[in-house]
Amino acid sequence: MVPPLERLLSWQDEGTDRIEKAVGALTDAELAQPSVLPGWSRAHVVAHLARNADALVNLLAWARTGIESPMYPEPGQRESDIETTVLLPPAELRTDLLAANARLARATAELPAGAWQARVRSAQGRDIPAGDVPWLRVRELWIHLVDLGGRWTFDDLPADLVVALLADVASTMDRKPTTPAVALVATGAGDWTIGPAAPAVTVTGPPADLLGWLTGRTAGTGLTSSADELPTLARWL
Repeated sequence: MVPPLERLLSWQDEGTDRIEKAVGALTDAELAQPSVLPGWSRAHVVAHLARNADALVNLLAWARTGIESPMYPEPGQRESDIETTVLLPPAELRTDLLAANARLARATAELPAGAWQARVRSAQGRDIPAGDVPWLRVRELWIHLVDLGGRWTFDDLPADLVVALLADVASTMDRKPTTPAVALVATGAGDWTIGPAAPAVTVTGPPADLLGWLTGRTAGTGLTSSADELPTLARWL
């Protein structure tokens, strides 16, 4: 279940602020260094966040006008837009992110209350209400904050956001046919089951550590398993 819109918008604003400060603190040389994501530099992460903001503006325009405006009109556009944007000089890349964030903030603020219920389509082809659009952005902002590979970790995320992300990621993993049977127990926060019925393995640990492992960002340090080792998971996204 997607959290209430008011909380989503709060997380979106806070995540935007943290991303902009984190990117602004990186030197040009640090921007070019590898991110946590294999094959992507930090500049790739920034380029992706800028173009994702514009793609979500498209969805809000769709909700406002009723005229279909998909996130990425052409197949492969997401990837080509990132590869084009990442070639910008560092100063222009930072400015581009700020401008894209401002466009999304404006589109969000100007959306009429009734339009949040309008139906749009995610990049994965799911039919969703426009009220889910801020959640799509929240996921990008906070997880890619960690992907920048600087001082931010999943422990730095708001506690209620970590739990919401855990529930969302667990739901996604549960739909994958290759996901093994696992019971996830987040200390003091809840539990989820993924994979086939009758879980064969129970993995327990702090919510932030579970989130890092499920999203493939960490190796599972801080987690314990009822088996000899942690299960091998499919890629989250």
